[in-house]
Amino acid sequence: MSQAWPGPHGAPVTGHVPVLRLGDVLLVTLQGDLHDSTAQQLQEDLAETIVRSGATGVVIDVSGVEIVDSFLGRVLAEIAGQTGLLAARTVLVGMRPAVAITLVELGLTLPGVHTALSTEVAMDLLSRQAPSSRFGGLGQERL
Repeated sequence: MSQAWPGPHGAPVTGHVPVLRLGDVLLVTLQGDLHDSTAQQLQEDLAETIVRSGATGVVIDVSGVEIVDSFLGRVLAEIAGQTGLLAARTVLVGMRPAVAITLVELGLTLPGVHTALSTEVAMDLLSRQAPSSRFGGLGQERL
């Protein structure tokens, strides 16, 4: 069952970036440009939602992103770092070839971010892998 997860004041998780809860996984779909304030709000809301819901994974769909820059790369890496510290894993899906090429050219390796070709594959990977530890472990398993 999917549902929109309410934010701290009962509103949707973010005003500009929808977040759906699919079981133990949060699904974030990025469309177009991600501005500073939206990115910061998304990071805060995701961290709060992971803690409150007990989500063990975050799938970020970037199929709607045509151009990537160092800001977006940094945001994705920060989200992965935060989710990892909260014992959840991040999987990036829907990456266009031009986006992958640009990330490599910018030298952005996105530590802590796993990738999958589709949301379905990401959900399968997250369901098959046990979380590192809901009790504070720093395990770094590979998907």
